[in-house]
Amino acid sequence: MKIPPRTDLLALAYASATAASVGVFGFSLLSVGIPAALLLVLVADGVARPASSVFYPTVTHGSRKGCLVALSFDDGPDPDVTPAVLDALAQYGARATFFTIGRSLQAHPLLAQRMAAERHELGNHSWTHSRWQGFFRTRRQLHDIEGGAQVIAALAGTSTDTGTGGLARPLFRPPVGIKSPPLVLAVQRLQLTVVAWSLHSRDTRGDPQRIAQRVLEKIRPGDIVLMHDGHDLPGRHRPASAQALPRILEGLREKGLRCVTVSELLRADEATP
Repeated sequence: MKIPPRTDLLALAYASATAASVGVFGFSLLSVGIPAALLLVLVADGVARPASSVFYPTVTHGSRKGCLVALSFDDGPDPDVTPAVLDALAQYGARATFFTIGRSLQAHPLLAQRMAAERHELGNHSWTHSRWQGFFRTRRQLHDIEGGAQVIAALAGTSTDTGTGGLARPLFRPPVGIKSPPLVLAVQRLQLTVVAWSLHSRDTRGDPQRIAQRVLEKIRPGDIVLMHDGHDLPGRHRPASAQALPRILEGLREKGLRCVTVSELLRADEATP
């Protein structure tokens, strides 16, 4: 099913609001300016807030009923950190979703194979994870997203075919969570499932104990938790997440919460009456 372009709906809503404002208050700077200001707020929200669905439907959590949560790890794999994350997940019988940077995944094929063998999910976090990605044009966005999907397919056996005969494309998480208009056009053309998060672990800085405490204090059923097992800049590492993970998994077990992949969480959501 084709997703309607929400930018067109937004433009139509703006035009309607402006016409209504001018019709009621007459033409003035105020009657034209208020709808324009509201439009700017919505556009800023759609671009800068990762969970926003203003421009494109964005998944942030699953069903709040039940006992399932999803841990998601960004910016990997990292040969110094990802193995420790995988070891902890295996120890607790937990599964997770790894939103991988394509070039990093290609550089570490054995980690990709281990993730797939241990029934974790590989999501697409673009090929390069450029900090300038918000300024890429649509053609370059398409190339970057497809590059990430193709390496996942090659190394983990996930089909990138969107036809009825193939498996679904991997889930996609925009780098830094920013959904610029060119990126929105790209994901719309590819009809991707875009995934954000409902709980940020704040694991890019801070000590492991505080990271675990934050997650365990705030988590609730259905949450998609953002964590990191890698870094978008070569030569840098984020070990705090792996160090916090055993305590998080132990705490989730005590709370009666079970860790599944994002896709499993969403399928459970569909099955909930």
